[in-house]
Amino acid sequence: MSVRVRFAPSPTGYLHVGGLRTALYNFLFASHHGGKCILRIEDTDRTRLVENAAENLISSLKWAGVVFDEGPVQGGEFGPYTQSERLAIYKSYADTLLANGSAYYAFDTSEEIALMRENQQKMGHDPKYDRYNMKNQFTLDENETKRLLESGANYVIRLKVPFNLDVHFKDIIRGTVTVNTKDIDDQVLMKSDGYPTYHLANVVDDHLMQITHVIRGEEWLPSTPKHVLLYNAFGWQSPEFAHLPLLLNKDKSKLSKRQGDVAVEDYIAKGYIQEAFVNFIALLGWNPTGDREIYEFHELIENFNLEKVNKGGAVFDITKLDWMNAQYMRKMPETLFVPELRKSLEIRGISGYSDDYLAKLIVLFRERVNFIREIPDMTEYFFKMPETFDEEYRNKHWKENTTELVKPLIELMRQTEDFSHSGLHDLTMKYVEENGIKLKDVIHPLRLMITGKSSGAGMFETMELLGKEECLRRFDKYLKGKF
Repeated sequence: MSVRVRFAPSPTGYLHVGGLRTALYNFLFASHHGGKCILRIEDTDRTRLVENAAENLISSLKWAGVVFDEGPVQGGEFGPYTQSERLAIYKSYADTLLANGSAYYAFDTSEEIALMRENQQKMGHDPKYDRYNMKNQFTLDENETKRLLESGANYVIRLKVPFNLDVHFKDIIRGTVTVNTKDIDDQVLMKSDGYPTYHLANVVDDHLMQITHVIRGEEWLPSTPKHVLLYNAFGWQSPEFAHLPLLLNKDKSKLSKRQGDVAVEDYIAKGYIQEAFVNFIALLGWNPTGDREIYEFHELIENFNLEKVNKGGAVFDITKLDWMNAQYMRKMPETLFVPELRKSLEIRGISGYSDDYLAKLIVLFRERVNFIREIPDMTEYFFKMPETFDEEYRNKHWKENTTELVKPLIELMRQTEDFSHSGLHDLTMKYVEENGIKLKDVIHPLRLMITGKSSGAGMFETMELLGKEECLRRFDKYLKGKF
């Protein structure tokens, strides 16, 4: 059987970065093996639904390049399977479990359940459904159970967990896991509202969709023995399991919004490059070689191996993410970032510049920033003549004879037809050599007159981009004291 995996989020909010990693690993695994990756929206917990959450999840996944291979066609693309549209399926399989004795009706109220748990805690026991002291088929005779069902009384259907049985399953990442049923509760399978719980719907759908590998977060590890029991109760073969390690803050606590952004959409809004972000997420707990950090997407697919995923938690290091973002920004074509820079400039009321001008500006500054959005704060003098000048810089580099030194050079620049950065460099070097002065005696004053700042991109590259007319205009205005 070919590989079939699924990503099955609940539409209870944004796509968590941990959820993206799970989706990505499923996609990489399926792609590596030439298999299928399926999207399933698990929306059976109706109390936690968030409006438009499913659409936002899908949008974030699409941005990250995680695409799916099967499902109801929506708008020309494969859409997700949605569990709330499959209720009759789960009901029929719950009836199967009732018929074969693997499940039972329970009629306890929420208050009775709460009291049961309180009494167990008082006795020092872990709270667990008490099959023989509550209202269910084990304490009610058949006629009373039938009467309650016919009267429309609220009930749930619970899994009948065998006594003192070791449940074994193999986890690809963690090895063999064994749990005794004394530590497993009689899990609710169908709720009183007619909706299945995660456990029943998950197992039924994974079987019907022929899922071969369940790749999910470590938080689902305690639920897996219940799922294995359900597979056994139906007489089905379990898929293979792989539980991914937690994502951690730098202090090794569980990654949470209290210490920073955890929603993928937040990182999209901040302008992270898609390829960089996906590369970073892919290496949270796994690395194909361990001797490099930057991988093309096809390399991630070619090298993906669940056996190499670490058991321990992976630290979400924002500093590393920023570094990786910068690496991608510096190697990708600058024209790709022009729309983002234009948008950042328009927010500041700056518009009207050509794509070519903005692309050249990106080339000048991308070695100095981690994000395109940082460029406008460093480059205001590329859009208007400076109105203020760095006083400390001026006091340090504008000497009594500076005006006399720079005026002849400016005249040479006025006369030259080659206003490229190489032409300006050669002209200036010839000038300082012939006059026995140092380059710093003129280069710092030139920067001051043109930018008003003590630092920036290469001076001659800056002058080339600003153009001859604008540079001469700034020189003349400064020397005339009209600033």
